[in-house]
Amino acid sequence: MLSIKAFIFNPVQENTYILYNEKGMCCIIDPGCYFEEERQELKTTIEKAGWKPVLLLNTHCHLDHVFGNQFVYDTWGLKLHIHEKEKPVLDFAPQSGLMWQLPFEHYQGPVEYIKENRTISIGEEPLEVLFTPGHSPGSVSFYHEKGNFVIGGDVLFNLGIGRTDLPGGDFNVLFNSIQTQIFTLPDDTKVYSGHGPVTTVGFEKMNNPFVKLY
Repeated sequence: MLSIKAFIFNPVQENTYILYNEKGMCCIIDPGCYFEEERQELKTTIEKAGWKPVLLLNTHCHLDHVFGNQFVYDTWGLKLHIHEKEKPVLDFAPQSGLMWQLPFEHYQGPVEYIKENRTISIGEEPLEVLFTPGHSPGSVSFYHEKGNFVIGGDVLFNLGIGRTDLPGGDFNVLFNSIQTQIFTLPDDTKVYSGHGPVTTVGFEKMNNPFVKLY
C-alpha cells in the first residue's frame, strides 16, 4: 500500500505530494517547490527517509504545480508524465509565471503522456488515472484503491472546486468530472487536493456548495 507525505510550497500555498511504498520507492506529484529552501526541503526529506524517486507526475500544469519539475528532473532524472491535453498549459507556464511575477526555470526534459482509465505503478502499487478536466483541459486525478485515497489536483477542494475562469477552464466540464469520476468513488475515499486540507468524497457530496448531491 502507498503512504503519503505532503508539503505546502510556494506563495500560492500549493500541496506537493510524495507517495511511497514499503520498499522505499516513491513518486513525486506536482512539485511546487519555488524557493531554494523548499527545493532543499523536498530533497532532504527524500534522502533522510531513504526513498528512491521513480516517477514524476503532474495532475495539471498551472504554474504553481510545476515550479519544481526541472529541479526533480535535474536531481533524480525523472521525466515528466502528464496528459497530452495538458501540454499547451505546460508550455504557457513560463509566460504565466511572468504575469504573476513568479519567474521560474521551466521544465526542459522529456515528456511522457499518460492515458485516462489506465494504471501507472509505483513498484507493484497501482494508481488509476482518472480524466478530470474542467479546471484545466487535461487535468487528471490519481486513485489508489488499496490506500483509499485520490490525489485530485485542483478539481475538488474541501468545500470548494477549482476555478474555471482560466484559459481552458469550463464549469460544466468540471462539474461533470466531479460527478462522474470523483463522486463515484467510495464515500470514505480521502481526497488530497492541490490546495487546502484533506477531505472525503462523502463529506463533499453532502456539504460542498458547488457540487453537493444532497
